[in-house]
Amino acid sequence: MRRATVLGSAGTLIAGALVAGALAAPAANAANAANAANAANAANAANAANAASDRHHRDAESIGVAVAAARAAATGVDWQDCPAGWGLEKPIQCGWVTVPVDYARPNGKKIKLAVDRIGSTGTPAERQGALLYNPGGPGASGLRFPRRVTTKNAVWAGAAKAYDFVGFDPRGVGHSAPVSCVDPTEFVKGPKADPVPDSEADKRAQRKLAAEYADGCAEKSGDMLPFMTTPNSARDLDVIRAALGEKKLNFVGVSYGTYLGAVYGTLFPTHVRRMVLDSVVNPSRDKIWYEANLDQDIAFEGRLKDWMTWVARNDAAYHLGDSYTEVREQWDVLRAAAKKNPLGGKVGPAELIGFFQNAPYYDSMWAPVAKAWSAYAAGDPQPLIDAAAADPTDTAGNAAAENGNAVYTAVECADAPWPTSWKKWDRDNTRLHRKYPFMTWSNAWLNLPCATWSAPQQRPVEVKTRPGLPPVLIAQSERDAATPYEGAVELHKRFKGSRLITERDAGSHGITGLVNPCLNTKVEAYLLSGGLDAADQTCAPHATPQP
Repeated sequence: MRRATVLGSAGTLIAGALVAGALAAPAANAANAANAANAANAANAANAANAASDRHHRDAESIGVAVAAARAAATGVDWQDCPAGWGLEKPIQCGWVTVPVDYARPNGKKIKLAVDRIGSTGTPAERQGALLYNPGGPGASGLRFPRRVTTKNAVWAGAAKAYDFVGFDPRGVGHSAPVSCVDPTEFVKGPKADPVPDSEADKRAQRKLAAEYADGCAEKSGDMLPFMTTPNSARDLDVIRAALGEKKLNFVGVSYGTYLGAVYGTLFPTHVRRMVLDSVVNPSRDKIWYEANLDQDIAFEGRLKDWMTWVARNDAAYHLGDSYTEVREQWDVLRAAAKKNPLGGKVGPAELIGFFQNAPYYDSMWAPVAKAWSAYAAGDPQPLIDAAAADPTDTAGNAAAENGNAVYTAVECADAPWPTSWKKWDRDNTRLHRKYPFMTWSNAWLNLPCATWSAPQQRPVEVKTRPGLPPVLIAQSERDAATPYEGAVELHKRFKGSRLITERDAGSHGITGLVNPCLNTKVEAYLLSGGLDAADQTCAPHATPQP
């Protein structure tokens, strides 16, 4: 948008100069006009060539994914007991699906994606195939999805009768050719610098860290970075579908998983059978990903207020204040104390934000975060230190945390162009911080590596309805912090025939896993029969957490 404005201004000035020159020097004017026409023709030709190149590459990728899917269908999955260290108990089975790193070159370098499954629990007549799941991120593993059967999760019991539950690690995640940007021990080490800068020197220091992180990604995982995109993960999803022997995909995506599903539905509309998208990333090209993160800063502030208001209503349990204002003041006191003297030498403002953001994310974390905070206020800081500080002895957990952040950064940086002007980042985040201080600067530094990203950055897929796409079910809470409600509305508009279920006066992230009979019955009915209500629906909120 900024480029269009600049070019528009330049074009106006040039036109004015040509008109003025025509009165005194018609020959020169004619030459200038010819030169301008030639330049315009050259630019148009270059744009056309670039567009043709893009189309050629997309065509090559379309051919490549068809080749990879055909190979996977012929090979299938060699299901075995899961490796002991994966934490996946019998009768869950694990296997691998081979995919090309670059779908434009299906015969080139390949990687293996980890997948797991548990068979449907119903009769053979009830079975409808495989149901695949992505929990979001980008960077989260879906391998624990089959455990909803082994742990007897009541919300999913009906769907489990009809479907094999299938999880997978997306490319770059976990056991699927994991990417990395920094040593995990260094990644989790605290306390980190306060994300809210006190000076220009603080900003320069954070900018240096972000650039070094981007360089680390290129150094440690540079070969994978150009291909760590949502469209490629969608192509991987189609290859997994083929390897499972499924003609069409049944899919549940949560958080970032909704964007993965939206891109899959756009690229492979005729391959979709059932699709549930829960807590929706706004799929607009204008939002992916810079603007989406700014929107998130605003939404987190609103949901933080909801939680602090709940803490105040339960002052008898937590003793942190009996009004939102008093509780918010207690947060400011805690934050200032941790900045001056990090708790246990390990927990400063950055670590506090990392822990406290769980409450705006998930209602299930309202009581645990409040309890640890309450203990601190009563003179016992240890529960808060244990919850907010990294455990340096947790080698596997720290490696998973570093990998998850590396994938998050790699995918978001590769999916779309990002602003490279620090002035824009500084202006936007300074403005937002004035009204929405909880997450704004923390989120900015998290994403700033994308400003100096060395790998190619794509133009996002234009998510839309294409012929053959069946009705999709969308579920969203009104006050979701991580994926604001407007994203669900936008996807609903783009996917014709979709239905939107709104959980009103609620804000937890990932609502299809919560106990809410109104929502649960509608999701289950759709998965089992494909049936949708004649119009969009609104459900009352799930139960409010208890202290």
